[in-house]
Amino acid sequence: MTLPVSPADIAAARHVLTGAVLRTPTLPAPRLSAITGAHVFVKYENLQVTASFKERGALVKLASLSAEERAHGVVAMSAGNHAQAVAYHAARLGIRATIVMPKFTPIVKVAATEAHGARVVLHGETVADASEEADRLARAENLVWVHPYDDRHVIAGQGSIAAEMLEDAPDLDVLLVPIGGGGLISGMAVAARHVRPDIELIGVETTLYPSMWNALHQQSLPCEGTTLAEGIAVKNVGALTREIVSALVSDVVLVDEPTFERAVNLFLTQQKTLAEGAGAGGLAALLAEPERYRGRNVGLVVSGGNIDPRTVASIMLRELEREERIVSFRFSMLDRPGELGIISTLLGKLGANILEVEHKRHFLDVHAKGARLDVTVETRDRAHADNVHRALLADGMDVVRIDWQSGN
Repeated sequence: MTLPVSPADIAAARHVLTGAVLRTPTLPAPRLSAITGAHVFVKYENLQVTASFKERGALVKLASLSAEERAHGVVAMSAGNHAQAVAYHAARLGIRATIVMPKFTPIVKVAATEAHGARVVLHGETVADASEEADRLARAENLVWVHPYDDRHVIAGQGSIAAEMLEDAPDLDVLLVPIGGGGLISGMAVAARHVRPDIELIGVETTLYPSMWNALHQQSLPCEGTTLAEGIAVKNVGALTREIVSALVSDVVLVDEPTFERAVNLFLTQQKTLAEGAGAGGLAALLAEPERYRGRNVGLVVSGGNIDPRTVASIMLRELEREERIVSFRFSMLDRPGELGIISTLLGKLGANILEVEHKRHFLDVHAKGARLDVTVETRDRAHADNVHRALLADGMDVVRIDWQSGN
């Protein structure tokens, strides 16, 4: 079978990338291995200058242009990592770059792209709208279109990642790779299958955007919603990438949002590295089905690290609540001096650190001489939280646990 991208294309791409893009490390991850039961190895593409693997494909594409094409300039459509990658390497090569982004792209991403010297055009409400405008500009201004994934040179550049991984960790049994339009997994599949024909490649999508899964299964599950993994929130996959994925990828799995959140949190807390939602897709798949990979050598790619700090803070807090290391208790009590002191003293003796207190008196379901007290505390773990609750009840407190996830 002849595919759109060959191992020779990837070898040529690696030559272009040498010295221009960081050869990121592939390192064992003992803590993730202990959590999942697999032997985990992680490749850190978040260490690139623009914190994403996208630099590889962008540079290979730009380097392929003729002198005339370089003189005309390039246009790309992206709301994130591809935009910064094209802008950065176009500036290095002295190529004029225009990047079309949706109107509501976060200002920080627009500023980062402009900082690399690109002209940013804000157009439309969606990525599809921006894509149409980029196509119009390409025709009107005779610009070279640098597609984010459905391009032979881009795919070949991304394939260099798998080639490097198998040089650093040759015994890998399986690669778990996030899928948006499919450029990353397509290139990695070509490279990996050439070196190790028996290696298993599994693509990972969020359940909210099962675009490649739909394409492979001739289904039409909806692709919509707000996702942490916005980097792979793609409604339509590429023609080239679909052909390669169909031929070389073993499976595509769908993972829910809480598992993506847990993966981002584990990369930060266990590996001390920042992964955006899409960049944590491989780990999310591993967490979703640990038995499938138990005892196997599993390769993951942190494909990007561009995530809003406020989102990271929210994820960490939510994970503490899921692990019941932050819990809330609701006390029904008499509204008289000393009651709050009694409760706080008891919680302190039980080893619970008080984080927040909310005193409520003016509710009709509260006794006229009573009050409701919501106390949020930090505990060591779920067992400690349960012990604190039992001890409060044993001391005669009228107290219930508040489940913020369910609203009760």
